[in-house]
Amino acid sequence: MAKFGIGQSVRRVEDPRLLTGGGRYTDDTKLSGPAARAYVLRSPHAHADIKSIDTSAARKAPGVLLVLTGEDVKKAGYGDLPCLVPVTNRDGTPRGETPRPMLALDRVRHVGDPVALVVAETLEQAKDAAELIEVDYEARPHTVGTFESAQPGAPLVHDHIKGNLVFDWEMGDRARTEAAFAKADRVVKLEIVNNRLVVNSMEPRGAICEYDPADDRSTLWVSSQGVSVIRPVVADMILKIGQPKLRVRTGDVGGGFGMKIFVHPEYPLVVWASRELKRTVKWIPDRQEAFLSDVQGRDHVSLAEMALDKDCKFLGLRVTTHAALGAYLSHFGAFIPTMAGSGMLAGLYQTPAIYVNVKGVMTNTVPTDAYRGAGRPEAAYLLERFVDHIGRETGLGPVEIRKRNLVKPNQIPWNTALGDTFDSGDFDNVMLKGMEKADWQGFPARRAASLAKGKWRGMGMATYVEKCSGGAPESAIAKFNEDDTITVFVGVQTNGQGHETAFTQIMSARLGVDADRIRIVQGDSDFTPEGMTGGSRSIPVAGAAVLGVSDNIIEKGKLVAASAMEAAVGDIEYADATFRIVGTDRTMSLFDVARAAKDPKHVPEGGKPGLDDAFTRTPQAATFPNGCHICELEIDPDTGTLEILNYSIMDDFGTALNPLLLQGQVHGGVGQGVGQALTEKTIYDPESGQLMSGSFMDYALPRADVVPHVKFDMHNSLCTTNPLGVKGAGEAGAIGAPPAVINAIVDAIHPHTGLKHIDMPVTASSLWAAIEAHRAKKAA
Repeated sequence: MAKFGIGQSVRRVEDPRLLTGGGRYTDDTKLSGPAARAYVLRSPHAHADIKSIDTSAARKAPGVLLVLTGEDVKKAGYGDLPCLVPVTNRDGTPRGETPRPMLALDRVRHVGDPVALVVAETLEQAKDAAELIEVDYEARPHTVGTFESAQPGAPLVHDHIKGNLVFDWEMGDRARTEAAFAKADRVVKLEIVNNRLVVNSMEPRGAICEYDPADDRSTLWVSSQGVSVIRPVVADMILKIGQPKLRVRTGDVGGGFGMKIFVHPEYPLVVWASRELKRTVKWIPDRQEAFLSDVQGRDHVSLAEMALDKDCKFLGLRVTTHAALGAYLSHFGAFIPTMAGSGMLAGLYQTPAIYVNVKGVMTNTVPTDAYRGAGRPEAAYLLERFVDHIGRETGLGPVEIRKRNLVKPNQIPWNTALGDTFDSGDFDNVMLKGMEKADWQGFPARRAASLAKGKWRGMGMATYVEKCSGGAPESAIAKFNEDDTITVFVGVQTNGQGHETAFTQIMSARLGVDADRIRIVQGDSDFTPEGMTGGSRSIPVAGAAVLGVSDNIIEKGKLVAASAMEAAVGDIEYADATFRIVGTDRTMSLFDVARAAKDPKHVPEGGKPGLDDAFTRTPQAATFPNGCHICELEIDPDTGTLEILNYSIMDDFGTALNPLLLQGQVHGGVGQGVGQALTEKTIYDPESGQLMSGSFMDYALPRADVVPHVKFDMHNSLCTTNPLGVKGAGEAGAIGAPPAVINAIVDAIHPHTGLKHIDMPVTASSLWAAIEAHRAKKAA
């Protein structure tokens, strides 16, 4: 491939390999020998005491190599799966703890809670043996409702977590917000539910562990979003073997979406079993097991209240959210509804006072944690659904209510009431250009045409902003190879986003090196630096590190070139992979300089031989991508079916590194956002606590006829907080889509039914039922 640079819509360099069967996902890992197969026996109860477990028959079953239970975990003295995020309650006390061993000891707390691990020569033998394990359960009362679980009298998930509230957290200025409500001319309220989702990545989670007796070291292959997150938790916190005893590797990953950041119980279990047996052990779940065990997303019930003055300017916003966290606190579970998402409740508006109270609710369900956007989609849905509602309640409509309250360009940089600073942006024009793209002005005529056919047409808008690119530092390590190529080691982990292409573009643009001379390495704790993919931070942070190491190479190369060509350093210039003495035809290629740099006489004083280098980028401030989504749809009131006719997006992503990659990220996010709005919902039966949507027979991922064609464009404002000027784009589609779709549905049905709100997912059944209820009421 010829050299290429920033801003070009280059096709992905990894695609030829992946499309021709050269991918190496977890189940494709080439092993040194046959692997024993692991199977997890899981709880059929939502909540029960374990009175006894009899594994004697299972241990004698054909092919069985090992059976482990919670008693074995206890005897070995292993640690619990940790929650890594401290949260301080409103009263100053720390959040509660929810101990979670790898295998349940005395009590199970959700359907699917791991109870025993069986390892056998084949998967079928392991499954057969698991059926021979006799577990004496004594069922306990359970609770699965998000709001209901925090009400007096609800069964306790953990006896020491009173009222099932593991934390009661606040953000913002409560006194100032109360004062705003006291002087308000009007207050508008709305209760909003954000439905629970199952992640359902194309490649399920999986784990394989190989054991090397020569150095008593284990290698864990796992489908992850960063090996350096997995390694210390498994090695230090749980198994206590120490990180030198564990290498963690990740190959290609078929989707992560947040769920694959975290250590699930199966990862340390597989390492433990492999070390016990001193052989390779493999665990690959089927889709039904994934429904019961993968951390899930969203699941909030919120009350939003807005204080307005006589001109409908926002004076104060007050939000109370009950956030379901499942049976145990996952790694970042406490972070998602609090610090990650709540700050975005300011949106793009000038609201001077905001107060947020988040109540973390324990339920007898699978734990929740980050899912694409990780708190930001929840905040954007609440705010944009609410702002649309305010526009309807005040009579101003969705456009005018936003115009009156959006932060203006001359107010940038803007400090929000929740502590963030928007360094760049043109929010008014992003919205107006989005409206132009969607032909907002022509909508009334299209609505009339639909009505003439007996259809109800609606148009919905949602602006959004998300906070990206913070968190821990990211590093890039560059090594020059003998064949005139460069290998770059990074800590982030691609999950299908196109990291190899993006990082290659950055280095190719800076060094002028052809793309086919650059190789990106991820996912090996023995070689790659610490890092993690999440929060749309791979390019703004890790990409900036690749840029930084490229600059280091140029500066070091100038010193070496000056020595090799016997010139002053100030006379050396660099372009197109070539060092040149200014004003002459004397040159050295980058790779010639790399070879010269190994000669001690050309090594700069105090430096190391070679041009190999490293750079660590520590985020100094967040980035704030933003945009406007507009959805136009048509509803058949007799069946409740709907069709998205037009979907337009205008985004501000700062520098567009690769518009083609970026557009793909936005399209995928819209697909997930539309899925949440129209088809997806995780349902637990309140009576039995069973997962009712435990397979694709009853959990509806969006189909091809649901996901719309997207008309996408950008109105970018250069980001000032990182050297690339990028803002992050990986989560944006999933953030803007749900409120845009629901706002369009309400816009379509309100003139005919008077309905002002409807909760996600709006299926044909639920929409038809709402319409029929109105018709019945009207007829009565």
